[in-house]
Amino acid sequence: MNPVPVGAKGLYEFTVKPEQLASAMEGSLPPVLATAMMSLAMELAAMDALKPYLEPGEMSVGVVVNVTHTGATPVGWKVRAEAEVIRTEGRRIEYEVRAFDEKEQIGHGTHSRTVLERARFDRRFKEKVKSR
Repeated sequence: MNPVPVGAKGLYEFTVKPEQLASAMEGSLPPVLATAMMSLAMELAAMDALKPYLEPGEMSVGVVVNVTHTGATPVGWKVRAEAEVIRTEGRRIEYEVRAFDEKEQIGHGTHSRTVLERARFDRRFKEKVKSR
């Protein structure tokens, strides 16, 4: 992995689909963007920030997500998730994350990812599945 500078930024944008609503996952919930989908968008923004610094054969995995969902977003609205590197420690990268819909900020928090060698990850995962 190449050094990742504090301040590196990433972005992920999408339009809310019916299957991304809280009500699609649990019928008693309202028809608004599910917190899990907002959190995923924040992770994808963090991955975008890291992309230019990965070496061939490397990938990153999420290890901590700590976010607050503060605004409801309906189907069909655009959402923008942003991530900014705030700290690096070896292969662990920490981010400040935010999400916005067409009207307001809908979430914020922190996220951490760790950079791994993909081939090693795949071997360990295959062994885990085989040992079941």
